[in-house]
Amino acid sequence: MEFFIDRDLPVPIRTQLQGLIEYGITCGQLAPGEALPSVRELAEKLGVAPMTVSQVYADLKAASLIDTKPGAGTFVSDSQQARLAGRVDSIGLHRHIDDLIDESRALGIRSADLVSLVSARVFYRDAVGPRLRIVMIGLFQDATASYARFIAARLGRDVTVEPLTIAALERDPKARALANSADLAITIANRHRDVTVLVQNPKVVTISFTPSEETRRALASLDSLARILVVSRFPEFLPIMKSGVQRFAPHVGEIVAAALETPGLDGMIAHATVVIYASGAESVLSDVPAGQQAIEYRHAPDTADIERVIVPIIRAAGISPPPAETLVERQ
Repeated sequence: MEFFIDRDLPVPIRTQLQGLIEYGITCGQLAPGEALPSVRELAEKLGVAPMTVSQVYADLKAASLIDTKPGAGTFVSDSQQARLAGRVDSIGLHRHIDDLIDESRALGIRSADLVSLVSARVFYRDAVGPRLRIVMIGLFQDATASYARFIAARLGRDVTVEPLTIAALERDPKARALANSADLAITIANRHRDVTVLVQNPKVVTISFTPSEETRRALASLDSLARILVVSRFPEFLPIMKSGVQRFAPHVGEIVAAALETPGLDGMIAHATVVIYASGAESVLSDVPAGQQAIEYRHAPDTADIERVIVPIIRAAGISPPPAETLVERQ
């Protein structure tokens, strides 16, 4: 991955660099175990103070996104062990049983009847085979729901994938209970620490995301004379989003970027002929004039990461997903 700072962006250099690396990991441009430049090397390359790079690395290390190995350098964290361990332990199972007992008593169900219900359910599960519940935890409801559908299409009918947002987990005890009762939780790399605070029972794994096929096609089809405005809710996402637009629309010469809170955004929208907005920045559409082209920059789960991270967990649970070539892309 190429490291860069865009001094035309209305985003502090430190925020740009941290966002570039965070989203580079999330979007698969920086792989687990990949070496990062030293503090001095990166500072010289970018023309910034070494202290800026050092502070960014410290923040990323605190978020468990990178590791420093004395004498060897700095590397993207390799969370393979956490990714491949997908089953709850016995303590979690006992907690589930206690919760079930408490809930049944609150409903007036006798202990003997509860035992009969559980026995009947066990018999049913034995008859139909194993089932696995996964929760996909993201930032925005619509985008997260599309991620869940995409993953579910690959894993087959024996696996359910339910979408949840971090905001829902923070405010809704029922959402947290739903997440904690799942067999596995999936989230994006730069939100892994936030999710593990909210979800203690299932293992939490991360996968990478890439611009969706629909997004790539839309960018490739733009007129070369288009004036593009890139808009994100998160300023730290702007560097890698702008880079992605340049990658898939290299024929377009004028590309500027702004966050939703950037002063003068209305004037930037008026000047642009195309507005490309990140998922979560849909509010910008209210300021886009009728007839002006607007494209959502939406991501989709990286199919290679689904195969590498999720499929082994599914198989370890006794479930055989359909062959990879039967994957139906849903975005």
